[in-house]
Amino acid sequence: MASASPLSAEEKLSLITRNLQETLGEEALKKVLAERELKIYWGTATTGRPHVAYFVPMCKIADFLRAGCKVTVLFADLHAYLDNQKAPWDLLRLRVQYYEVIIKSMLESIGVSTDKLLFVRGTSFQLSEKYILDVFRLSTTVTQHDAKKAGAEVVKQVEHPLLSGLLYPGLQALDEEYLGVDAQFGGVDQRKIFTYAEKYMPQLGYAKRIHLMNPMVPGLTGGKMSSSDAESKIDMLDSADDVRKKIRKAFCEEGNVTENGVLMFVKYVLIPVSGKDEFVISRLEKHGGDLRFENFAALEKAFANKEVFPLDLKNAVTDALNLLMDPIRAKFDGSQELQDLLHSAYPESKAAAAGEGKAAKEAKGAKGGSKQPAAKAPAREVDFSRLDFRVGRIVKAEMHPEAEKLYVESVDIGETEPRTVVSGLAGRIPLEQMQGRLAVLLCNLKPANMRGVKSHAMVMCAVGEDGTTEILSPPADCAPGDRVFVQGYEHEKCGPPDEVLNPKKKVFETIQPDLQTLDDKTAGYKGLPWMTAQGPVIAQTLSSAPIR
Repeated sequence: MASASPLSAEEKLSLITRNLQETLGEEALKKVLAERELKIYWGTATTGRPHVAYFVPMCKIADFLRAGCKVTVLFADLHAYLDNQKAPWDLLRLRVQYYEVIIKSMLESIGVSTDKLLFVRGTSFQLSEKYILDVFRLSTTVTQHDAKKAGAEVVKQVEHPLLSGLLYPGLQALDEEYLGVDAQFGGVDQRKIFTYAEKYMPQLGYAKRIHLMNPMVPGLTGGKMSSSDAESKIDMLDSADDVRKKIRKAFCEEGNVTENGVLMFVKYVLIPVSGKDEFVISRLEKHGGDLRFENFAALEKAFANKEVFPLDLKNAVTDALNLLMDPIRAKFDGSQELQDLLHSAYPESKAAAAGEGKAAKEAKGAKGGSKQPAAKAPAREVDFSRLDFRVGRIVKAEMHPEAEKLYVESVDIGETEPRTVVSGLAGRIPLEQMQGRLAVLLCNLKPANMRGVKSHAMVMCAVGEDGTTEILSPPADCAPGDRVFVQGYEHEKCGPPDEVLNPKKKVFETIQPDLQTLDDKTAGYKGLPWMTAQGPVIAQTLSSAPIR
C-alpha cells in the first residue's frame, strides 16, 4: 500500500489531504510539495492499550508514505505522565515498547513498510537543557487562559487545573520544532493545540507549521472508544469471537449515516486499505447474494435508504477487521517475549489471561469426563473495591421528556465527554439545586435505558426514613474524576474496580446494605468513611441513613 511511485505535487496533495476534515496552512503545504518531500509527525501518548480505532490514523500515515513524506511517530511518554500521572515511569518505558510493536504490526497488517518511518520517544529530547529552557521561555508569553483553552479537548478539564495540564499544549507545540518537521497530523480534537502552536511558536522565533486534522470517527461499539473501558473498545489482541460479539452490539441504526461508527470504519479504514473504491458485503444466495458498491458514496446512499440491513454491514466489517487483526494476534501468540512485554506493560492483562486460561482448562477437563474437576480460581471478595465511585460535576440537569419523576443530567467525571445520567430525583431535589454541583457517582453500572434515555452512571444519595433525600457531597476542592475510596479497600491493595458490574452477580446489591452515613453524617462503608484525596464525602443532615 505504501510502495513508492512517481507522483506529481498535485497527486501528492490529494493523497495527503484525502479524508481529512481540515488543513491549516494548505498554501504552505503546496509550496513544500513543489520543492521537496514533506516532513510530518504524528504523536500518541503511551497510556492505555491501543485499540482498533488506531487503524484510522494508521491509514493516513500510509497515505503520507505513499505521497513520499518523511514520517515520524512520536511516543509521547512525557505527555502520558503529565496527563494526570496515569502510569509511573517504569510502566511508561514498557508501554513505549508495547506501542512500538503494536503500531508497527498494525502498519504491516495494512501493507505499509515501516522502513521509512522514524520512531521517537518523547523523553529522548524533551528533557534536554535547550528544550526545558524553551518551556520556560514559552511560559513567559503564554497566558493561563490560552494554555487551558488549548488543552480543552484533550486534557482533563477541572475547575482548578493542575500545572501539568497547562504545560501539555506547550510541549506538543515545541515538539514540532525539535522533531524538525513541516507539519503535524492529529485528530480535529487537537485543533486548539494546533492554533496555539501557530500563535506562540513564532514568538519564540520558530516557524509556523502546517496542521492536518482527521475527523473524529465514532467508535465501532458506539460513542468514542476508550482504552480504559473494555466494553467500549476492541483491543488489538481481542479474539475473533470477541470482535464479532462487540460489533454485534455496536450502534448501527438502520438508515443512520451520521453517527455510525461501523459505516465510518468502512470509509476511513477498509476502503483505503483495500486500495480500491469498491466495497462488497458478502451474503448467502438465500439472503439475496452479495451486495457490491462501486464506492463509499454508493454504500452510504444505500444504507441511508435502508437498502442495506445493519447486520449485513456488521458482518462484513467484522470479517474484514478480523483479517487485519489476524497477523497481529498470530505475532503475539507465537512469541513468549511479546506476551511477557504485554503483561509487564499492562499487569492487569496477565491476571485476565490467567483467569481465562484456568477457565479453559477446567472446561476441557469437564468435557473429557475427568473424575477430579479442576479447582475453581478463588473468587474476588465482594467489597467496596469492586465499585467505581468517582467525583462528578453536574454540568446540566433537566426534566426527562417522558417521565415526571426523572431528571436527565450531563455529568463531567473527568473523561473526554460528559456522561448522560438519569436519576429518580425529580420531586426530591429541586432542579435548581442540581445545576453545577459536585456529586459522587457510581460509574461502572451497566448502562440502562430509562424511559428512552440511556443512563451511564448513578448519583449517590443518602435517604432518610421519611424519604428525605440528600446528594452526597465531596469536598469543594475535588475535581471531576477524583476517586472515592475506603481505607483498607483501596484499588491499589484489592485490585481495580470491575469494568462493568454484572447485573446477574448482584455485586452492588450485595454491598449496598453496608453503605450508610455515619453518626457525623460522613458517607460510610462498614463503619469506615468514604474518602477522597481532599477529604471525606458527607451528607448535609442525614446520619445513619442508607446510601442508594
